[in-house]
Amino acid sequence: MNPHNTTEEVFDDLPAATGSTEEIVRDIKRSLRGVMNGITSRSMRDKGLAYKVNFGVELPRLCRLAEEFPHDYHLAAALWKEDIRECRLLAAMLMPSETFGEDLADLWVEQMRFVEEAECTVMYLFTRQAYASEKAFAWIAREETMFRLCGWLLMGRLFIQGAVPSERDSAELLDHLATDLRDADAAVARAAGKALTHYMNLGKEEERRAEALLASL
Repeated sequence: MNPHNTTEEVFDDLPAATGSTEEIVRDIKRSLRGVMNGITSRSMRDKGLAYKVNFGVELPRLCRLAEEFPHDYHLAAALWKEDIRECRLLAAMLMPSETFGEDLADLWVEQMRFVEEAECTVMYLFTRQAYASEKAFAWIAREETMFRLCGWLLMGRLFIQGAVPSERDSAELLDHLATDLRDADAAVARAAGKALTHYMNLGKEEERRAEALLASL
Protein backbone atom coordinates (compact mmCIF):
# COMPACT_ATOMS: atom_id res chain seq x y z
CA MET A 1 0.00 0.00 0.00
CA ASN A 2 1.35 3.41 -0.94
CA PRO A 3 1.95 5.96 1.85
CA HIS A 4 0.16 9.30 1.48
CA ASN A 5 2.30 12.35 1.17
CA THR A 6 1.31 15.53 -0.72
CA THR A 7 -1.04 17.83 -2.59
CA GLU A 8 -1.09 21.29 -4.18
CA GLU A 9 -3.63 23.99 -4.67
CA VAL A 10 -3.38 27.65 -5.44
CA PHE A 11 -5.83 30.46 -5.75
CA ASP A 12 -6.78 32.57 -8.72
CA ASP A 13 -4.58 35.49 -7.68
CA LEU A 14 -1.46 33.37 -7.20
CA PRO A 15 1.12 32.15 -9.71
CA ALA A 16 1.41 28.45 -10.43
CA ALA A 17 3.16 26.77 -7.53
CA THR A 18 6.67 25.47 -7.90
CA GLY A 19 9.08 23.85 -5.48
CA SER A 20 8.75 21.02 -3.02
CA THR A 21 5.49 19.50 -1.87
CA GLU A 22 6.01 21.05 1.55
CA GLU A 23 6.38 24.51 0.02
CA ILE A 24 3.23 24.07 -2.05
CA VAL A 25 1.24 22.96 0.98
CA ARG A 26 2.45 26.04 2.88
CA ASP A 27 1.35 28.22 -0.05
CA ILE A 28 -2.06 26.57 -0.02
CA LYS A 29 -2.51 27.24 3.69
CA ARG A 30 -1.52 30.90 3.26
CA SER A 31 -3.98 31.20 0.39
CA LEU A 32 -6.78 29.62 2.39
CA ARG A 33 -6.24 32.15 5.16
CA GLY A 34 -6.66 34.89 2.59
CA VAL A 35 -10.15 33.73 1.62
CA MET A 36 -11.27 32.55 5.05
CA ASN A 37 -14.97 32.97 5.82
CA GLY A 38 -15.10 33.47 9.57
CA ILE A 39 -18.87 33.28 9.86
CA THR A 40 -19.08 30.01 7.96
CA SER A 41 -16.13 28.63 9.88
CA ARG A 42 -17.76 29.37 13.25
CA SER A 43 -21.06 27.91 12.08
CA MET A 44 -19.34 24.68 11.03
CA ARG A 45 -17.53 24.42 14.35
CA ASP A 46 -20.79 24.95 16.20
CA LYS A 47 -22.25 22.05 14.20
CA GLY A 48 -19.44 19.72 15.27
CA LEU A 49 -16.87 19.98 12.47
CA ALA A 50 -14.00 19.99 14.93
CA TYR A 51 -10.95 20.30 12.71
CA LYS A 52 -7.75 21.81 14.03
CA VAL A 53 -8.32 24.50 11.39
CA ASN A 54 -11.47 25.26 9.39
CA PHE A 55 -11.29 28.25 7.05
CA GLY A 56 -14.96 28.06 6.06
CA VAL A 57 -14.17 28.18 2.34
CA GLU A 58 -17.17 27.18 0.23
CA LEU A 59 -17.01 23.97 -1.79
CA PRO A 60 -17.63 25.65 -5.20
CA ARG A 61 -14.59 27.86 -4.62
CA LEU A 62 -12.48 24.85 -3.66
CA CYS A 63 -13.59 23.13 -6.87
CA ARG A 64 -12.48 26.10 -8.93
CA LEU A 65 -9.15 26.19 -7.15
CA ALA A 66 -8.57 22.50 -7.76
CA GLU A 67 -8.72 23.17 -11.49
CA GLU A 68 -5.62 25.34 -11.23
CA PHE A 69 -3.25 22.56 -10.25
CA PRO A 70 -2.11 19.14 -11.46
CA HIS A 71 -3.52 15.99 -9.97
CA ASP A 72 -0.54 14.68 -8.04
CA TYR A 73 -0.41 11.72 -5.67
CA HIS A 74 2.15 13.14 -3.27
CA LEU A 75 0.41 16.50 -3.05
CA ALA A 76 -3.00 14.93 -2.46
CA ALA A 77 -1.61 12.59 0.19
CA ALA A 78 0.09 15.43 2.05
CA LEU A 79 -3.09 17.48 2.05
CA TRP A 80 -5.08 14.53 3.37
CA LYS A 81 -2.74 14.29 6.35
CA GLU A 82 -3.53 17.86 7.40
CA ASP A 83 -6.22 18.31 10.05
CA ILE A 84 -7.61 21.17 7.98
CA ARG A 85 -11.05 20.90 6.42
CA GLU A 86 -10.18 22.50 3.09
CA CYS A 87 -6.97 20.52 2.66
CA ARG A 88 -8.77 17.21 3.11
CA LEU A 89 -11.48 18.13 0.63
CA LEU A 90 -8.89 19.29 -1.89
CA ALA A 91 -7.02 16.02 -1.44
CA ALA A 92 -10.00 14.13 -2.88
CA MET A 93 -10.17 16.49 -5.85
CA LEU A 94 -6.46 16.32 -6.67
CA MET A 95 -5.69 12.62 -6.11
CA PRO A 96 -5.08 10.89 -9.48
CA SER A 97 -7.42 7.92 -9.84
CA GLU A 98 -4.72 5.72 -11.39
CA THR A 99 -2.54 5.91 -8.28
CA PHE A 100 -5.31 5.48 -5.73
CA GLY A 101 -5.45 1.78 -4.90
CA GLU A 102 -8.14 -0.17 -3.08
CA ASP A 103 -6.17 -0.46 0.15
CA LEU A 104 -5.67 3.29 0.20
CA ALA A 105 -9.40 3.81 -0.35
CA ASP A 106 -10.12 1.69 2.72
CA LEU A 107 -7.55 3.64 4.72
CA TRP A 108 -9.03 7.00 3.80
CA VAL A 109 -12.50 5.86 4.84
CA GLU A 110 -11.07 4.64 8.16
CA GLN A 111 -9.60 8.12 8.71
CA MET A 112 -12.77 10.06 7.87
CA ARG A 113 -14.62 11.82 10.68
CA PHE A 114 -17.26 13.93 8.98
CA VAL A 115 -20.08 13.43 6.47
CA GLU A 116 -18.78 16.23 4.23
CA GLU A 117 -15.46 14.40 3.81
CA ALA A 118 -17.32 11.26 2.78
CA GLU A 119 -19.56 13.10 0.31
CA CYS A 120 -16.70 15.00 -1.30
CA THR A 121 -14.35 12.01 -1.53
CA VAL A 122 -17.07 9.82 -3.02
CA MET A 123 -18.03 12.44 -5.59
CA TYR A 124 -14.57 13.53 -6.71
CA LEU A 125 -12.47 10.41 -6.20
CA PHE A 126 -14.20 7.11 -5.43
CA THR A 127 -16.61 7.29 -8.38
CA ARG A 128 -13.62 7.50 -10.76
CA GLN A 129 -12.17 4.16 -9.65
CA ALA A 130 -12.47 0.97 -11.69
CA TYR A 131 -13.19 -0.88 -8.44
CA ALA A 132 -15.97 1.52 -7.37
CA SER A 133 -18.82 -0.99 -7.67
CA GLU A 134 -16.88 -3.68 -5.81
CA LYS A 135 -16.08 -1.29 -3.00
CA ALA A 136 -19.64 -0.01 -2.76
CA PHE A 137 -20.96 -3.51 -2.09
CA ALA A 138 -18.10 -4.34 0.27
CA TRP A 139 -18.59 -1.15 2.30
CA ILE A 140 -22.37 -1.42 2.77
CA ALA A 141 -21.71 -4.86 4.27
CA ARG A 142 -19.32 -3.46 6.89
CA GLU A 143 -20.32 -2.74 10.47
CA GLU A 144 -18.55 0.62 10.74
CA THR A 145 -20.80 3.63 10.19
CA MET A 146 -18.39 5.57 7.95
CA PHE A 147 -17.84 2.61 5.65
CA ARG A 148 -21.58 2.09 5.23
CA LEU A 149 -22.09 5.81 4.65
CA CYS A 150 -19.44 5.85 1.91
CA GLY A 151 -20.86 2.65 0.47
CA TRP A 152 -24.36 4.07 0.08
CA LEU A 153 -23.12 7.40 -1.20
CA LEU A 154 -21.01 5.59 -3.78
CA MET A 155 -23.83 3.21 -4.70
CA GLY A 156 -26.15 6.14 -5.34
CA ARG A 157 -23.57 7.86 -7.53
CA LEU A 158 -23.05 4.71 -9.57
CA PHE A 159 -26.81 4.42 -10.18
CA ILE A 160 -26.89 8.05 -11.31
CA GLN A 161 -24.14 7.15 -13.80
CA GLY A 162 -26.35 4.36 -15.16
CA ALA A 163 -24.82 1.30 -13.49
CA VAL A 164 -27.41 -1.50 -13.33
CA PRO A 165 -26.87 -4.30 -10.78
CA SER A 166 -27.43 -7.92 -11.67
CA GLU A 167 -30.37 -9.81 -10.17
CA ARG A 168 -28.08 -11.32 -7.56
CA ASP A 169 -26.54 -7.95 -6.70
CA SER A 170 -30.01 -6.40 -6.50
CA ALA A 171 -31.06 -9.01 -3.96
CA GLU A 172 -27.98 -8.25 -1.84
CA LEU A 173 -28.55 -4.51 -2.20
CA LEU A 174 -32.18 -4.71 -1.09
CA ASP A 175 -31.25 -6.90 1.85
CA HIS A 176 -28.85 -4.27 3.14
CA LEU A 177 -31.35 -1.50 2.44
CA ALA A 178 -33.95 -3.24 4.60
CA THR A 179 -31.59 -2.70 7.53
CA ASP A 180 -29.92 0.61 6.75
CA LEU A 181 -33.08 2.54 5.85
CA ARG A 182 -33.87 2.24 9.56
CA ASP A 183 -30.32 2.79 10.78
CA ALA A 184 -29.92 4.81 13.95
CA ASP A 185 -27.31 6.96 12.21
CA ALA A 186 -29.26 9.59 10.30
CA ALA A 187 -26.55 10.12 7.66
CA VAL A 188 -26.43 6.40 6.81
CA ALA A 189 -30.21 6.14 6.63
CA ARG A 190 -30.42 9.23 4.44
CA ALA A 191 -27.69 7.99 2.06
CA ALA A 192 -29.38 4.58 1.85
CA GLY A 193 -32.70 6.25 1.04
CA LYS A 194 -31.16 8.32 -1.75
CA ALA A 195 -29.44 5.24 -3.15
CA LEU A 196 -32.81 3.46 -3.20
CA THR A 197 -34.39 6.37 -5.07
CA HIS A 198 -31.66 6.26 -7.72
CA TYR A 199 -32.03 2.47 -7.93
CA MET A 200 -35.76 2.85 -8.60
CA ASN A 201 -34.98 5.19 -11.48
CA LEU A 202 -33.02 2.49 -13.32
CA GLY A 203 -36.13 0.76 -14.70
CA LYS A 204 -39.54 -0.74 -14.06
CA GLU A 205 -38.19 -3.95 -12.52
CA GLU A 206 -35.97 -2.04 -10.12
CA GLU A 207 -38.91 0.20 -9.23
CA ARG A 208 -41.09 -2.85 -8.55
CA ARG A 209 -38.51 -4.44 -6.28
CA ALA A 210 -37.95 -1.21 -4.38
CA GLU A 211 -41.65 -0.65 -3.84
CA ALA A 212 -42.00 -4.21 -2.54
CA LEU A 213 -39.18 -3.54 -0.09
CA LEU A 214 -40.73 -0.31 1.14
CA ALA A 215 -44.10 -2.02 1.61
CA SER A 216 -42.45 -4.64 3.80
CA LEU A 217 -40.83 -2.18 6.19
